[in-house]
Amino acid sequence: MAEALGWIDRLIDVADQGLRAVAADTPPQRPSPADLVVDAPLTGDEREAAARLLRVNRAGEIAAQALYSAQALFARDAATADQLRRAASEEHDHLAWCTARLRELGGRPSRLDPIWYLGSSAVGALAGLAGDRVSLGFVAETERQVEAHLEDHLGRLPANDAKSRAILEAMAEDEQRHGSAAAAAGDPIREPFRSFMHVGGEFLRRVAFRL
Repeated sequence: MAEALGWIDRLIDVADQGLRAVAADTPPQRPSPADLVVDAPLTGDEREAAARLLRVNRAGEIAAQALYSAQALFARDAATADQLRRAASEEHDHLAWCTARLRELGGRPSRLDPIWYLGSSAVGALAGLAGDRVSLGFVAETERQVEAHLEDHLGRLPANDAKSRAILEAMAEDEQRHGSAAAAAGDPIREPFRSFMHVGGEFLRRVAFRL
């Protein structure tokens, strides 16, 4: 009975995290890197371009919250669960930073945020059920692909948008650290699963850019 209640409590916790992630009503634990940067004037087109990129990154952070929370729920080892929860906590900071900057730019969140969370929760649960080493390998591959995505967005940001740039650069540092830690403890993800992950990530990026 106690074990069943434990599972129920954890499922409720994941659902609560999902509501908070979509609503973005929980402040970050770390201050935003943008707070230390002087805002520069942007044209209307530059603000719109930056806002679209921040919307994509915000949607990605909602997906990351769902992935890591679900993986932690099904982790077999307490150390693995703790590692995933720590990563999720830092991903929450990214979400809060992107949300705040998106508002400053006059942008809006993706209309499909609940779908990103629910779909990523299902993927995270499957990864967790596959075992801790597979789950951590999934994290490592996810972060590798996210790093490439962030590098692409850093090249596409308006040159004057130093605030958004500071946020994405700090996110990239965290993602690299998450990926390295997961790779050291997990098994590498091989084809065709790596390609499936890339297709899924690209779908989110393309759709969130518009919706």
